[in-house]
Amino acid sequence: MSGDRRESPPVTGGGNGVVEPEKKPAPVIVPSQRLRLHANKDHMPESYEDLQLDFCPSIFSSLEKYLPPNMLHDSREEKVKFMRDILLKYLPHGERTRAQKHREYRQKIISHYKPLKRELYTMHPVTFFVPSFMKAINDNTEDSLRSIISQPSPGVLTFEMLQPRFCELLVAEVENFEAWVNDTKFRIMRPNTMNKYGAVLDDFGLETMLDKLMDGFIRPISKVFFPDVGGATLDSHHGFVVEYGKDWDVDLGFHVDDSEVTLNVCLGKQFSGGELFFRGTRCDKHVNTGSQPEEIFDYSHIPGRAVLHLGRHRHGARATTSGHRINLLLWCRSSVFREMKKYQKDFSNWCGECSREKKERQRASIAATKSELLRKDGESVV
Repeated sequence: MSGDRRESPPVTGGGNGVVEPEKKPAPVIVPSQRLRLHANKDHMPESYEDLQLDFCPSIFSSLEKYLPPNMLHDSREEKVKFMRDILLKYLPHGERTRAQKHREYRQKIISHYKPLKRELYTMHPVTFFVPSFMKAINDNTEDSLRSIISQPSPGVLTFEMLQPRFCELLVAEVENFEAWVNDTKFRIMRPNTMNKYGAVLDDFGLETMLDKLMDGFIRPISKVFFPDVGGATLDSHHGFVVEYGKDWDVDLGFHVDDSEVTLNVCLGKQFSGGELFFRGTRCDKHVNTGSQPEEIFDYSHIPGRAVLHLGRHRHGARATTSGHRINLLLWCRSSVFREMKKYQKDFSNWCGECSREKKERQRASIAATKSELLRKDGESVV
């Protein structure tokens, strides 16, 4: 495969979670009232489970550790107001009304849909995950996690994760939900604007289970491998399945995800094709720049085997040429990282193009300094 930097096609705008540029100016925040860059480690956050909130209560507990020191002892209501204002800034214009309608939509589904495999709705690690994955998580050390993870390309992690039984249960539940949708003529929301098939797992009751999956199993890995993009502070998710084949979506265009870290696990069934192709991690400014040879990588799916990568890692899916492929996707997000990112201009610690430009500036600076020193030495000799 050629390393030609022209190889990267334009990233699809507005689809599959691509973050569009904000159209309205961001509210002014007094510097002292910004979230801290590092957590208040000794602070024990409050629980927000008993409140009716616009966002998952666990997000508020996570964010509280990053509040300005002068706010840590404020009332819970004051803290909620401050954190809610921050979270609402991430919603595009008109999103608040849509969020309320979505809550009503989700409640309607949960009130009428009868789950087929109820054991899926509670986290059962021993029956969900393969023993090697469970041991690494339970040991909870950097060495234990690295021992089960391969990195075939920079920023692309792969590891054995799900037991076949879990994959079968989840596929059966999704098929049951799809059958209910067809029987009742219920119009459901698809996972994103690029997939015409698939379902949002959070919408029919699996949100709590997936939240535990992120908190207890994905965040420990992300903390080690993706610390520069909020891997240690993941606090919300979007969980869904996608389906590919002759009677479903065939492929998926080049894009980035609306996530800090994305988990992608093949559930089956029998299929050929459908490889993921990766083309380097990019910030908003450089999202459509070309790829370096070392950034070009293709990955073939194996049922039960997970791929973990940055949401900003540009990727797509080649055509599934036969059979039926179903994948579980979990977009993991960090409110803290999204807030901090607003005040940064350079992302050379994770954006491939920012890093390349920084190295080029350093090279030019060294060359200029060397040239100046040689000139002065020449003048001294004369």
